[in-house]
Amino acid sequence: MSGHSKWHNIQAKKGKADAARGKVFTKLGRELLIAVKQGGPDPAGNSKLKDVIAKCKAANMPNDTINSAIKRASGAGNNENYEEITYEGYGPNGVAIIVNATTDNRNRTAADVRHVFDKAGGSLGTTGCVSYMFNRKGVIVIEKASTDMSEDDLMLLALDCGAEDFSAEEEFYEITTSPEDFSSVRESLEAKGLTFVEADVQMVPTTYVDLDEKGAEKMERLLERLDELDDVSEVFHNWNE
Repeated sequence: MSGHSKWHNIQAKKGKADAARGKVFTKLGRELLIAVKQGGPDPAGNSKLKDVIAKCKAANMPNDTINSAIKRASGAGNNENYEEITYEGYGPNGVAIIVNATTDNRNRTAADVRHVFDKAGGSLGTTGCVSYMFNRKGVIVIEKASTDMSEDDLMLLALDCGAEDFSAEEEFYEITTSPEDFSSVRESLEAKGLTFVEADVQMVPTTYVDLDEKGAEKMERLLERLDELDDVSEVFHNWNE
C-alpha cells in the first residue's frame, strides 16, 4: 500500500495490489478495527471509520468483508489490541521515508522495520527527522475512464466541494484537500456518482529527490520489503519515481 507518488505508474502499483489483495485486506481490516475501537461501529458518528471505509472501497474491498470486519471489531469477545505507530528514516541518497504501522507488538515491528532499512542501505531515524518535509493532505484519485465528466467540469465540481487543488495526469485526475475538508469533499464527490482509485489522508512531499539507476533499484527493494511486512500499513516517500 504505497503512499503518494506520481500517478503515471499507478497501474503497476494497482497490479501489485491486486496480486496481494489478501494481504492488503488484512492490513485494512486492522485499520477498521482501530477505528471501531476508538469511535464505535457506526460510521455516521465515527468520522475516522467513515474515512477508512472509503479507503477500503477504493482498494476494491467487498462490502461484505468491510461489514464483517466492523462487526467482528465491535464484538464483545474481541480482545485484539492494535496501535498505530509511525517511523521515519532515510533511503538511498537521503530519500525521506515515513512508515505507518498497525501492530500488537511494538518491539517486533520496530525490529522488523529497522532490519528492512539496514538491509537496503537506509537508516531509521528519530521522530520528526523527515516529517517536516511533508504536508498532510487529503488525496483523491479518479481514473479518467471511470467518469463521463469533462476535465473542466470535474475541476469546477471539486473546487466547489472545497478541494484545494486539482491536477490531470494522462489517465487520472488527482484532487487535493486539507485534512479537515477531506471527508466532506470525498462525500460530495461520491454523492455525484464518482468512484476513486485512491481516497485517503496522506503525507505529501514538499520536495522530491531524484535517484540514479542503482539508487532506484535499492529504493524499490526497500519499498517492496516494507510492503511485505504484515504490520506496515502505509509508506510515504519523496523519491521522484
